[in-house]
Amino acid sequence: MKTRKQYDQELHRLKQSLYHMGQKVSEALKGAITALQNQDEELAERIVAGDHLINQMEEDIEEAIVRIITREQPVASDLRQLIAALKITTSVERIGDFAVDIAKTAKRVKQTDLIDSISSFPLMIDTVHKMIQAGLEAYVDNDAELAHEMAKMDDHVDKMYSQIVQSLMQRMIENPDELEHVLQLAYVARYFERMADHCTNIGEAVLYIVKGKRLDLNQ
Repeated sequence: MKTRKQYDQELHRLKQSLYHMGQKVSEALKGAITALQNQDEELAERIVAGDHLINQMEEDIEEAIVRIITREQPVASDLRQLIAALKITTSVERIGDFAVDIAKTAKRVKQTDLIDSISSFPLMIDTVHKMIQAGLEAYVDNDAELAHEMAKMDDHVDKMYSQIVQSLMQRMIENPDELEHVLQLAYVARYFERMADHCTNIGEAVLYIVKGKRLDLNQ
């Protein structure tokens, strides 16, 4: 059995590993969007190829959590932290999957000016990037206030997503020859909306650590 100091150091290393995984996912997402906007197929391929590293990080973190639980028999507060870390790891990995989906879209879409022509689109992308960083910081710092702030950001993303879908539908009606490209960008918008939901899940996991109870930030 480890001393409390050694145990706390192990929990700290776990947090750092998860934070590092989150940063890798954030970088992948930025790369995927750059590949989409610049029609950079080589960059898109690198994002897709790099996904296995993120998946490996997820597996390593999950194994570390299971090892700590089975070996240390943690007290309630520590067990909450470990359970929350499992949930956060899953959400971060799913965001990484969406980054891969966007990178794959970059190889199919040849007309991306629509992203900048719809004002809500770049704003939604920026907001989701901020939510990812906020979620990671809230987790590392046990910041309940920041976790609650993410719920407000998610509401903004939902509204922007609705505006984007309406604009894309209008574009399809006016330019039916662009149907395939517009549909692909609608999928991208949906990916970002889902990423925001996963960020909210991260916020809820942080609140579970801090407050010891499950809260629904979408209510």
